[in-house]
Amino acid sequence: MRRSEHMLAGLALVAGLAQPVAADAPRRVVSINLCTDQLAMMMAAPGQLVSVSNLAADPYSSAMAKEAEAYPVNHGLAEEVFLMRPDLVLAGRYTAKATVDLLERLGVPVVTLEPARSLSEIPDHIRIVGGAIGREAEAEALVARFEADLAALSVPEDQVLPLAALYYANGYSLGSNSLAGQVLEAAGYRNAAAEAGLAGGGNLPLEVLIMAMPDLVVRGTPYPGRSRSEDILTHPALDALGQGVAAPDLSDNDWICGTPQVIHALRGLVDTRKALEKAGS
Repeated sequence: MRRSEHMLAGLALVAGLAQPVAADAPRRVVSINLCTDQLAMMMAAPGQLVSVSNLAADPYSSAMAKEAEAYPVNHGLAEEVFLMRPDLVLAGRYTAKATVDLLERLGVPVVTLEPARSLSEIPDHIRIVGGAIGREAEAEALVARFEADLAALSVPEDQVLPLAALYYANGYSLGSNSLAGQVLEAAGYRNAAAEAGLAGGGNLPLEVLIMAMPDLVVRGTPYPGRSRSEDILTHPALDALGQGVAAPDLSDNDWICGTPQVIHALRGLVDTRKALEKAGS
């Protein structure tokens, strides 16, 4: 299923999506964080979400860049947001602290979301945002769909797991203590970075990666203009790794945020694992 079809199917199952805002729910919601942008777009009632952050419309960062075109964007500036007359602002833990502090001093309610570092935190994040905007039923429907999709992609316990690595500019990689690392492992792979001693994120030297001989390397998405830090992603040694099976067509935006969009990444990785198993049989 293509990404747009999957997203539409998921949204169609969110009961009451077109229902009006509940009487006690905030009527003017502004999101100033990429991850709350996407969760709010999935659950907000028509007309309730009045602005999303400028990152929401960036296809390199946002898995819902197309959907974000329907909303005015903000740049996370306190004055800018205050003039939108919000009765709720959604922010992230690493959103500009000065903006959040000033909005709170001005009497604007702010809900701050921690970054998701595991798959198990995604339902909680959906419920936090859904509850904040008075869309609890929509949140529960979205959680149910996410958990059903996740269960459908579970890997048998006796499965022989191939070795895979996430590899980004400057040789950056992610271990098990990260959302992307957990997505990789949930899709049925051993994580080369974790086996090399990386718990969260850090540098994985190319030499260490090559010696590990992973079956799959998922490379970061190059940005326009390219920088020298990305040269490592086109090193010929990386092309020699693997079993002749192409890496899945994934974007970094699939797992930047803890949203149901990670299912797209999971499906792509699971399909690739099955191709690896077939190639090795």
